[in-house]
Amino acid sequence: MKNVEVEVRSFISKEQHEELLSFFRENSKLIKEDYQETYYFDSDQDLRIQKNNLFSKIWLKKGDMHDDYREEIEIVFDRDNFEKLEELFLTLGHSVNIKWFRNRHQFDWNGVKVCLDYTKGYGYVIELEMMGDEDNKEELLDDLKSKFEELGIGITPKKEFGQKFEHYKENWKELVNN
Repeated sequence: MKNVEVEVRSFISKEQHEELLSFFRENSKLIKEDYQETYYFDSDQDLRIQKNNLFSKIWLKKGDMHDDYREEIEIVFDRDNFEKLEELFLTLGHSVNIKWFRNRHQFDWNGVKVCLDYTKGYGYVIELEMMGDEDNKEELLDDLKSKFEELGIGITPKKEFGQKFEHYKENWKELVNN
């Protein structure tokens, strides 16, 4: 079963974002343009709910934030159930640590999921992803790294992502209101 998300990502500039949008519009298949609201809950695990243009979901990512590969569990609901999902977790004693507001362009680039994101208060990010399993995750990671090289983009170190995420986590309420 393919339940291990393998991904590489990097911060990019607004200009790179626009250039990459043009490149992928010409060289891949647009899967969707999406607006997403994601709430991260205080939990020992990476527990989130999300509302996008099509549906709502609960999802849990095992492992540490920004790992190259993580097992995912997702449960999809009608879009209108987002507030009920939030109420459920608040009633269970969780609180919302972060609210994330993102515009995403998702492409299929020869079997690679490409996401070009702008998250309010956080910035521009490119993410390449493939789903695999424990047996092929290293091979997929190597493939994704070579795709980044092909695009001429360096992979942002996990430490930098961690620092930026912690800054956002501590300041998101101010950052999203600017």
